[in-house]
Amino acid sequence: MTDPRFPDPRTLSDIDVAHRLADAAREVILPHFRRADLTADNKDADGFDPVTVADRAAEERMRTLLAQYRPEDGILGEEFGPTAGQSGRTWVLDPIDGTRGFLCGTPTWGVLIALSGAAGPTLGIIDQPYTGERFIGSPEGALLRTAAGDRPLRTRSTATLEEALLFTTFPEVGTPEERAGFEAVSARARLTRYGMDCYAYALLAAGHIDLVIEAGLNPYDVQGPIAVIEAAGGVVTDWQGGRADQGGRLVAAANPTLHAAALEILSRV
Repeated sequence: MTDPRFPDPRTLSDIDVAHRLADAAREVILPHFRRADLTADNKDADGFDPVTVADRAAEERMRTLLAQYRPEDGILGEEFGPTAGQSGRTWVLDPIDGTRGFLCGTPTWGVLIALSGAAGPTLGIIDQPYTGERFIGSPEGALLRTAAGDRPLRTRSTATLEEALLFTTFPEVGTPEERAGFEAVSARARLTRYGMDCYAYALLAAGHIDLVIEAGLNPYDVQGPIAVIEAAGGVVTDWQGGRADQGGRLVAAANPTLHAAALEILSRV
């Protein structure tokens, strides 16, 4: 009989594997959060792009599990780069999206996990270990998992920019031209907020906000959120209306009508 603690990898579904990755990352990361002695290395000689022991340890743990459960799949992780696979599928990992927030003690960071194929991500998780919230998107739908149980996720039906609640992470957004495009949308929105990292995408999927607009992103920043938001009924593209799973400029909207309104402005940039 198979030991339930160490199941046969062939019996685990992809969503089961994703949950095991998120559970493992939680276990590794939480002991480091809000520690007075937490330090960070800087990956950007021209600015500040921090990485901590928690980032590296969480990705290493997830990679170890994937070697056990999905050895034929590729991996793309923020901290250790790409590992080739043979299946045509890739697990895309950001062990701590929002390390700046992690350093500051804010619960806006998260663990991002996606399973992606040629058509983009089909499964995604945004996990916030400190609050115990896990936002999940798959072909079966979208849900929020907490200690109280599961509930469906559904984006909002906001129809106009004038009613929209807009988020982004950095006030500068990207280049001066990209900043101008963002500000043109922001000028029409009801409310604009900053600094939420991946948690903004989770709030959009949960029906609390309407738009997230960003630029200068990487694949590991976006693929988990794309899968969650699309499963919840939202729309995610680049600023020209094309695929956004490789990063760059991204607009995530609660519904097609609002997406079209934002895209009409952003596509001019």
